[in-house]
Amino acid sequence: MKKVLAIAALMLLTSVVSVSAQQRRRNFRRQMVKKEMALQLYSIRDLIGNPEKYAQNHETVFKQLKEWGYSAVEAANYDDGKLYGVSPEQYKKDCEAAGLKPISSHATRGLSDEEIANHDFKDAMKWWKKCIETHKAAGMEYIVSPWTNFPKDMVEAKTICDYHNEIGRMCKEAGLKYGYHNHSGEFKKIGDSDKLWYDYFLENTNPEYVFFQMDVYWTIMGQKAPVHYFKKYPGRFKMHHIKDVYELGESGFVGFDAIFGASKLSGLENYVVELEGTDGTIDDMEGVRRSAEYLYRSHFVRPSYSK
Repeated sequence: MKKVLAIAALMLLTSVVSVSAQQRRRNFRRQMVKKEMALQLYSIRDLIGNPEKYAQNHETVFKQLKEWGYSAVEAANYDDGKLYGVSPEQYKKDCEAAGLKPISSHATRGLSDEEIANHDFKDAMKWWKKCIETHKAAGMEYIVSPWTNFPKDMVEAKTICDYHNEIGRMCKEAGLKYGYHNHSGEFKKIGDSDKLWYDYFLENTNPEYVFFQMDVYWTIMGQKAPVHYFKKYPGRFKMHHIKDVYELGESGFVGFDAIFGASKLSGLENYVVELEGTDGTIDDMEGVRRSAEYLYRSHFVRPSYSK
């Protein structure tokens, strides 16, 4: 009998602690100052990473993101005029129904070796025309290329920069902003030169047409300091990918206070949270929730960078 009572008491205590934690989170959300904060949907690809999963889960997931304080989302599933298998108009409606802004998207088309050798972008620009029309119809502000060809030499480097300038020019004419998102590989030298590809890319793209969405985690993994680049190329980084080893603020690996503190220097307009994954002790959605809470609790993160 005593054992039964002890188990019942333990269950009651666990229930009280759980309810108490949930209540604290609700109180925190009610008291917090709203912040403009986007999530890269790649972070929760296991839930909505393809058209089938999106159709099953997007409504519940989007409502949860809004409740946790996210104000916008960045897509990661553009294909032939559709986003997550739906029309751009439907994707926009899906986001707005949950109170989220479909602010941006990762989408790109690389060049073949032949296209690079011939400096030929004709077919590529046909692809981009449809892509731009889709993202415009979805109500987006930015299109971001998440990768590009790595040049073998300086001639190829110039051709690839010319290509991105042309994409950016077309985006600007359509009323969209075009950017490039880095990983760590861009911080390697071009061929036999002493020039880093990322530096050359920044120096040979037109700021009127191409901005850079710095992924602060991958920049550090490339053994470079984000703020150093903000100082070297001021105003070029209109967007940031805010990322840590796992959920934000847990590793101490990324100096988010210095990065956000240099927002005027970098030219920051909007930032996007992204998780590559978790350490396995929590699921991806919990990592997304904890990341949002970290940014809301961080006094160095302003409510808005777009105003």
